[in-house]
Amino acid sequence: MGKRIATLGQLAAALQADPALAARVKDDPAGAIAGLAEPLQTDVWIYRIVVGALALAILGAVGGAILLAMNGRTIPELLLAIGSGAVGALAGLLAPSPAGGTG
Repeated sequence: MGKRIATLGQLAAALQADPALAARVKDDPAGAIAGLAEPLQTDVWIYRIVVGALALAILGAVGGAILLAMNGRTIPELLLAIGSGAVGALAGLLAPSPAGGTG
C-alpha cells in the first residue's frame, strides 16, 4: 500500500476504499494492521543505526577534543556543539516516552 496510515480515521477510510485490505484485516486483524505501521515504528534497524551514528558522533567529538587538548590546541566550539547535540539527541531517544511509558 503506497498511502501511509497514521490515524484511525485514515484506517477507516482505507478499509472502505480497499476491499482487499478489508478482507486481510478480517482474516488477520493484528497482522494486517501491523503491516500498515510506519517503518520508524516497526523497523528496529533504523533505530539502531540512528543510535550508532549518534554514539559515533559523541566518540568522535570527545576523541577529537582530547587529541586537540593533548597537542595544546584550543577546542573549537563547533566540536563542542556537535558533541553536546549528539548527547542530547541520544538522551532523547533513550529516555522513556511519557505518552507510551516505554522508549
